Amino acid sequence: MIDVSSPAALVFLLVAGLLAGAVNAVAGGGSLLVFPALLAVGFPPLAANVTNSVAQWPGYLGIVAGARKDLRGQGRRIALTSAVAAVGAGIGCVLLLVLPGSVFDAVVPVLVLLASAVMALGPWIKRRIGTPDAGAPDRNAGLLAAVFLAAIYGGYFGGALGVILIATLSLCVGDHLRRVNALKGLLSLVIATVTVAVFAFGAPVDWLAVALLAPTTLVGGFLGARVAQRLPESVLRWAVVLLGLGVGIALLLT
Repeated sequence: MIDVSSPAALVFLLVAGLLAGAVNAVAGGGSLLVFPALLAVGFPPLAANVTNSVAQWPGYLGIVAGARKDLRGQGRRIALTSAVAAVGAGIGCVLLLVLPGSVFDAVVPVLVLLASAVMALGPWIKRRIGTPDAGAPDRNAGLLAAVFLAAIYGGYFGGALGVILIATLSLCVGDHLRRVNALKGLLSLVIATVTVAVFAFGAPVDWLAVALLAPTTLVGGFLGARVAQRLPESVLRWAVVLLGLGVGIALLLT
């Protein structure tokens, strides 16, 4: 374990933030890199979780700014899902703050393993259930319910939120994948905005780590969009899956 106050810890988090941004640019799930990195430098699970959640906000803002053209024409869809996402995120944040820390310590390994499983099984789930054709009506009942549950998850933990959202949206939204991905970025920003507003006042956020991770995650996203896209998405997906499985199992055993 690295001393959280040491230069080595700062460099380690810097690299983790850059790698997380690159992974988010291609496959999603970069937050599953930052969370174990914070654990490795000495953060307790709760502090690592809330610091990770707050640090992701600028990256989501960058995604929305870059994808704003693909958000055009989705006004009604955005309004419905954003409202549901904001409420769900608020519930998740409140649950995190009011439930005993022992509950989080017990639940977080399961959430890490769940996020890893969703990331691994995402392509298989799409093949089994099928995705709506572009221009087909949205599956609104399933869409809003799934976004609400995903937002509660995002407010409570947040690791691999983007992976869970894109899997949900691609199964329920009748539109082109690039527009679905843009909506995923916007909903991630909505959820992150709620968590930042709540955690800034009621959670043990380490603002030094946020100040380091937030810009590096953003820069990593821009750089990763050029560099990491040369790698097969499956390679990055399975790398994050294996890391998530390892972290989840380690948390279960500690």
